[in-house]
Amino acid sequence: MAVPSGVKYAIIGAGIHGLSTAYHLALKLRETGKGSGKDILVIDKTSIAAGASGIACGVVRNNYYQPAMRELMAHSVSVWESDPKAYSYHPVGYMQISPEVMHQQVGTIYEQQKAIGYSSTFIEGEKDSMTYMKGLFDDWQAKGITSVLHEKKGGYANNTASIYGLASKAEAEGVRIMTGVTVNGFEFGSNSQAVTALNTSKGRIACDYVVVGVGPWVNQVWNMLDLPRTVSIKGRDGKMHDGVRMWKYWCLEEGTLGVDPNMHKTNDGKMPPVIHVDTDAPLYSDVDGRLLTDKLWGLYYKPDFNFGGVQGGASPYKVEGEPDNVAIDPYGPDSPDFIVGDEFIETWCSMLAHCQKRFEGKIGIYKKDEKSGGLGCFTPDNFPVFDVFRDNVFIIADSNHGYKMIGVGKLAAQEIVGEKSRLLEPFRFSRYAEGKLHPVSNSPFPWS
Repeated sequence: MAVPSGVKYAIIGAGIHGLSTAYHLALKLRETGKGSGKDILVIDKTSIAAGASGIACGVVRNNYYQPAMRELMAHSVSVWESDPKAYSYHPVGYMQISPEVMHQQVGTIYEQQKAIGYSSTFIEGEKDSMTYMKGLFDDWQAKGITSVLHEKKGGYANNTASIYGLASKAEAEGVRIMTGVTVNGFEFGSNSQAVTALNTSKGRIACDYVVVGVGPWVNQVWNMLDLPRTVSIKGRDGKMHDGVRMWKYWCLEEGTLGVDPNMHKTNDGKMPPVIHVDTDAPLYSDVDGRLLTDKLWGLYYKPDFNFGGVQGGASPYKVEGEPDNVAIDPYGPDSPDFIVGDEFIETWCSMLAHCQKRFEGKIGIYKKDEKSGGLGCFTPDNFPVFDVFRDNVFIIADSNHGYKMIGVGKLAAQEIVGEKSRLLEPFRFSRYAEGKLHPVSNSPFPWS
């Protein structure tokens, strides 16, 4: 397939956001009589699902302390539920298991989930929490837990399979997907700020509208668009904080314990919900018993036949230094710099053993040969930016909340055809200058 000389809608990135936007935009164009999928071209410098979407753990949840995030995630869950087969979606539910320092905030999440009709159960108190968890897993032994939020919706999806499912849906609507096409720069209108063409490794592509859904590469595209590298943020103290770097990187640490996924079923023989535990109980090594940390820590895990074991991760760490100098490529498991090492393996396996006895002494079967890890590109407040820049460039900057947010593409498509989205309003770039910041939780994870 030859690269076209021009296209109405050019979408950069063949991951969850690019393909979801392409598919839903094709539907909206047909519905409104404004065009069809044939007006849309998706390009990716590597291949479908080659970036963050292709290595994602795949957790789908609503559990957020921020009301705007909860509403947005409830919308995304509904999109996952709309075609679970095509999206390789497993609606097993999700559990947030927390210590006292998070009790009140998790209770707020539960109350607001009730308000938006999102089904969940909330257990309070250390004794009742232990009883509830032992009702699911008779070997449950995590200490210091005083609340359990059990979301009955949500679960997880198989990463690559779901992205190819989206690609198939988009192509069925006439969308063209071209891989091996790198964007090297943009051309701008002589009398406007708008992008008029993409300059790519395969030639110039004129366009009327651009969607950017490139995950951790957003800093690079942002720079090509000559957008501000620093921002001024009105803090909660009412003061302006100038010169804040727009982007930063965190390294994500995940892995797989090579057990039979069936060994992690619940007491009644069913596949369990995704488990997320945060606790301030001391964590001791499952290898030699030494103290690993006495600070707040967290992990998440699930049985996954796609990964061939129990798969999950722990809190990421911030990558220090100038964001423009961070080596994003080669990405993920191919990176020489940002893959998990022995420290993560011991820590995560010890976390598993802290939570359930069945995982004690299992570090020897951790899948060391399967390298894992990846970079996430985060905004100043660690929450997404969904907005239009340069008059005709819709940027989906997910701040590493990405994979679960399949519904953002649907909302972006609605906005592109002229229908403003209430759910996207809290994520505009202007919130920094206006001081409309999202509340911050006590979670050890920067995205909660």
